[in-house]
Amino acid sequence: MDERRTVLLLPGQGAQRERMAAGLYGREPVFTGAMDDFFRALGAHGEALRAAWLHPAPGSPIGAARQAQPLLFAVGHALGRTVDGWGRGVDVLLGHSAGELAAACLAGVFTPGEAAALWSARARVPAPAGGMLAVAAAADALAAHVRDGVVVGAVNGPRQTVLSGPSGPLAAAERRLRALGVTVRPLRSDHGFHSPSMEPVADAFTAAFGGLGLRAPVRELISCRTARPVMPDEACDPAFWGGQLSRPVWFWPALRALLDAHVEGPGLVLLDASCDHSLSAAARRHPAVRSGAVVVAALLPSRGAGTHADAVALEAARAVHARASVSRAAT
Repeated sequence: MDERRTVLLLPGQGAQRERMAAGLYGREPVFTGAMDDFFRALGAHGEALRAAWLHPAPGSPIGAARQAQPLLFAVGHALGRTVDGWGRGVDVLLGHSAGELAAACLAGVFTPGEAAALWSARARVPAPAGGMLAVAAAADALAAHVRDGVVVGAVNGPRQTVLSGPSGPLAAAERRLRALGVTVRPLRSDHGFHSPSMEPVADAFTAAFGGLGLRAPVRELISCRTARPVMPDEACDPAFWGGQLSRPVWFWPALRALLDAHVEGPGLVLLDASCDHSLSAAARRHPAVRSGAVVVAALLPSRGAGTHADAVALEAARAVHARASVSRAAT
């Protein structure tokens, strides 16, 4: 009797939303405790971050990377801790950009307290202005627009690509693509993450990782830098994590390889922790999902951030997780 393995998908920069998962704060004890521990470890910045997160919408000031990235980490980590309380919990972790650091923390590569020190160090390093642009096209169809410092920053689906780079050249790329009738959408980012423009920040981030006692993951951790499981020597290498800031995110190749391996079973439960359910969008069209071998559930509501909506979405995901696990074990 093979039980389905649970895969947790964690979002990164651009996926932040006002009051994301805030409805769980004070209601879900494990989630609340994990968030409070992280805010406390950040000190004064943690108190400011908590206030920004809980600020009534609209107008929550979490668009800038200095607020968005540690908050994405904190929410992703807290959701992971919550799912870990659902029986056997999470088996496989796959995080996008900042979400990969939350995944690494949940896998035991470093502690939440060490993560707070990393984010504090990251906040002290100025980053060059830039941006990120979501493009409804395959990465290999964008070669003409990868120039002047603009690069493919992420591949999120067969026709879901992110271009990243300095503000001026990225704006020029956006104009060219719109003129061609290509659908584009600027992401909520004030820097060109996962492009060469971030190399000075990546070097500083690597130095911060060097001060930690990095450890091999204690459960399967898939890297969006390599699109395969993280090896013990990689997990213990500061440059592997710090360099992530200036390297592309191969999210879809990583997720697709996982799905390809489970078309005929054993099954999976994909838990999408993004507010817009974008992490699982491409997966829903994969044969493994269409056949029922892989089940998808969203941890957060796509719209609405009140206590009721967040709690209902989480409980619905928990029910899907429980049914899928029982169903698989019975076969």
